[in-house]
Amino acid sequence: MSTKPVRVNDPTSDAGVARVDMKFEIVVIPVSDVDRAKEFYGKLGWRLDADYNSGKDFRVIQFTPPGSGCSIIFGKNVTPAAPGSAQGLYLIVSDIQAARKALLDRGVEITEVFHDSAGVYAGTDEPYLFGRVRVSGPDAEHRSYRSFASFRDPDGNGWLFQEITTRLPGRIDPATTTFASANDLASAFRRAEAAHGQHEKRTGQRDANWPDWYAAYMVAEQAGGELPQ
Repeated sequence: MSTKPVRVNDPTSDAGVARVDMKFEIVVIPVSDVDRAKEFYGKLGWRLDADYNSGKDFRVIQFTPPGSGCSIIFGKNVTPAAPGSAQGLYLIVSDIQAARKALLDRGVEITEVFHDSAGVYAGTDEPYLFGRVRVSGPDAEHRSYRSFASFRDPDGNGWLFQEITTRLPGRIDPATTTFASANDLASAFRRAEAAHGQHEKRTGQRDANWPDWYAAYMVAEQAGGELPQ
C-alpha cells in the first residue's frame, strides 16, 4: 500500500456541486448467538447503546468502542452474512501495548504485538492492510500504521488494533484538530513532552514558551504535518 499523499478533491470537477457530509457510523457484525456476542463485546468495555427485541424474530444490539465515532450492531435477522465472516475490522489506538494490556486485563485473548515484513502480501498468515507475513514485536522504528495486534469474537469475526500517532498528510484538517478521548489527549501530551525535552537539549536552554511548542507539535502530529524542532 502506498503511503504517498493523494489529492482526492479536484476543485474543477467539484465546482458547483454541494458537499453533503456522510458520516460512517455503523458496521454490521454477523453472529450466531446474540447473547454470547453481547457478553463478549460488553467484556471489551464497549458502551452498550441499545438492545431492541421486537419479540417477533428480530433483535438488534448496538455497541460503541471507547472514543469511536462508529458503532457496531448485531442481532437476529439483521444481516444475511455468515457468522464470523467480518474480517479486517480496524481499531485505531495511540498506544498498542496499553490497548493490548487492557484486553488481557479483561480476560480477552489477543495476539502478541506484531508488524509486517516489509509489505509482503504472500504468505500463510492472515491478510491485513500492510502485508501478510507477521513479524513478532512492534515496528522497530515505531512508525505509525505499522504495529498491530489481533483478536476475535466468539464467532471468529476478526479485529485488529493498529497503532497510529502521526497521520498521513491530508488525513486530518489541522484547523479542526480533535482528540477522541482523554486518554488520546494524554498520550499526545506525553509524546509532545518527550519531543520537547529533546528540543531543549538541542537549544541548551529552558523553553519558557513550552505551551505554544506543545500545541504546535500536537496539531502537526495529528495532521501529519512537519513537526517543530
